Amino acid sequence: MKFLVNKTNTLSGDVRVPGNKSGTARSIILGSLASGTSRIHNPLLNIDSFSVIKMFRDMGVNIDTSNPELWSIEGSGGNLKIPAGVLDAENSGTGFYMVVAIASLINGCSVVTGDYQICYRPAGPQIDALNALGADIYSTRNSGLAPLVIRGVLKGGNAELPGINSQWLSPLLVACSQAENDTVIKITDEKMLEHPYINMTIGMLKQVGVIVEHSDDYLEFRVKGKQEMKATDFHIPADWGTSGYPMIASAITNSKVTFHNLNTEDYAGEKAYVDILKKMGAKVDIRNNGKDGITVEGTDKLQGIEIDCSGTPDAVPILAVLGCKAQGKTVLKNVDASRLKETDRTAIIRKELEKMGGRFEETRDSLTIYHSDLKGTFIDGHHDHRIVMATSIAALIADGPTIIDHAEFTGVSYPGFYETMKSLGANIERLEVVE
Repeated sequence: MKFLVNKTNTLSGDVRVPGNKSGTARSIILGSLASGTSRIHNPLLNIDSFSVIKMFRDMGVNIDTSNPELWSIEGSGGNLKIPAGVLDAENSGTGFYMVVAIASLINGCSVVTGDYQICYRPAGPQIDALNALGADIYSTRNSGLAPLVIRGVLKGGNAELPGINSQWLSPLLVACSQAENDTVIKITDEKMLEHPYINMTIGMLKQVGVIVEHSDDYLEFRVKGKQEMKATDFHIPADWGTSGYPMIASAITNSKVTFHNLNTEDYAGEKAYVDILKKMGAKVDIRNNGKDGITVEGTDKLQGIEIDCSGTPDAVPILAVLGCKAQGKTVLKNVDASRLKETDRTAIIRKELEKMGGRFEETRDSLTIYHSDLKGTFIDGHHDHRIVMATSIAALIADGPTIIDHAEFTGVSYPGFYETMKSLGANIERLEVVE
């Protein structure tokens, strides 16, 4: 499927932001490991959620998704079954890295893989750490890449990880709480990136009764083994990451849009969107920490600023679009983690926006964006939902039509993206591809 997008001067209306993608995935995983029946309120009905669900069903967990607003999980109490077939994460990075660690708790062999993007996402540091803790994991290609063969049982002990990717660390925090012995994980870099995702994992572990301790600088984590996970009700907050696409679309056009279900006090790093937009000159009205709505009004007077992306790597593509609209230059710092996602998102968004006339300077850990007058063109979505959505928003301020390929991948994180943008008045159409 492709999107055809034409310039759109004004957006207006209301957006009800769906449930958090990362929170939904973690609730499925923790509910599956807990003892008793857990419920997930306001789950995100996206492709990745159902990929995670299928893997845990394959490990013997009963998960009822018949009610789209309230899912129910009969937890395994940690007694997962050896899967009869290959565990396929499909396109879910969170699901892949989590299940690699969780499968190491099973006394037997499992095989974990994913789609072609997952099979090129590095897992070597996570494999090394899990092997140091007693698992036996190897890459079938001897490359630190999926497919992976995993044999338990995880014992605990001491391990090290680089600090560039929380998706290697969070699964260890979950799995090590079920290991035979206590675990200490040390971060080998000078800093640990993506604190909001780590805080989300630790906070949700606390909900099921698991305690994780860490140093103030996030360079050492201590996890007691054999902790019991207790069933709970997970109330999934709205997804700040998802909100960023229509929110920034509102800021870069002559628009006024109100967003519902958001909470400025939750774990998400992307809640920084409101502060970023304010600093750049957009009018943002936050009522009752977002619980009574957040209204964003666009302006032609946005000014470039410096933005630290260490806690928000998924925001890099849409922030690059925002930078194209702002006067002067916008500098995105600490973008390293964005390079380890479905694509190297920093490099890919620069490449695709340059086709539209965007002007950039890129280093390993930064992206500088200069004010740019964009023009419509053909965009390769690279099978990456965040690239597809970000370039769709860029097309709203481009002169001439833009065609964006791989539009179906919006279903990975924001199944209602097209409908939302259409309802706000975006000049966007779906083009079905006839084989």
